[in-house]
Amino acid sequence: MARVQVVSDTTHYLPRDIVERDGLHLVSLYVNWDGRTDRESDLADFGEYYAHLSATRELPTTSQPSVGDFLAVYEPILAAGDDIVSIHLSGGISGTVETAAQARAALLEQGVAGERVVVLDSETACGGMGLVAMAACSAARRGRSAEEVAAAARALRADLTTWFAVDTLEFLRRGGRIGSAQAYLGSALKIKPILTIGKEIEPVERVRTAGRAVARLKEHLVERHEAGADRFAIQHIRDPERAEELTQAGREIYGNEPLFVSEVGPVIGTHIGPGLLGVSGVRSALLKA
Repeated sequence: MARVQVVSDTTHYLPRDIVERDGLHLVSLYVNWDGRTDRESDLADFGEYYAHLSATRELPTTSQPSVGDFLAVYEPILAAGDDIVSIHLSGGISGTVETAAQARAALLEQGVAGERVVVLDSETACGGMGLVAMAACSAARRGRSAEEVAAAARALRADLTTWFAVDTLEFLRRGGRIGSAQAYLGSALKIKPILTIGKEIEPVERVRTAGRAVARLKEHLVERHEAGADRFAIQHIRDPERAEELTQAGREIYGNEPLFVSEVGPVIGTHIGPGLLGVSGVRSALLKA
């Protein structure tokens, strides 16, 4: 049986050591800013970008990979005799997964068997997508088939809920990625929205202060633990102090270290803005399927 290689895009923002440990192949999205275009995968540090984002009046733009970008990753894997499970950012907020499907269709036209390339919409983003990819990589290491690897990814996704808080909806509004959280716009109150992501960004609730937003994220970690989750992960944008506060809460709730703590990069950060905090609770059994 052929081995399975897992491909994802750069919007999971997993730490580099996890990407290398799991052998995860990356297809980069792009960010267009300050008169230049960068592959997100080439940005080792996000500080300069977020300083620019906070200061500029003209919102940077982002773009998805091309079919050629996907083929450049897929073709060497297939040539080596391995199969592919390719997991990507929710199709409700990006066309990346559709481009992956187009690359797969191009390979099928060249005679590649359909079962050798499985393209999967993670129906999430950032750390949630990273956890889905980690489950797939674990199944691949255990010698599972492409369809079994995809099934492991789907099983984790079905059990996953990620909450995140943002300082403002302004970046989501300007970037057109606000989804059904549109209902929170126009509020007369100064709010700190708490959101989740499925096929699109969806509202959870609104709170009045940043402190209350952090408290609700801690409560979500408790709720996930009570529902059977035994590991957790934390992400942020330019807010390492509050991320550490959430990490410490997670240690106390779960009795272990986080699977990862990482910063969300420019492609998603452009549409969210500085100040994001995100938490996920997950069942470790689903990471080891």
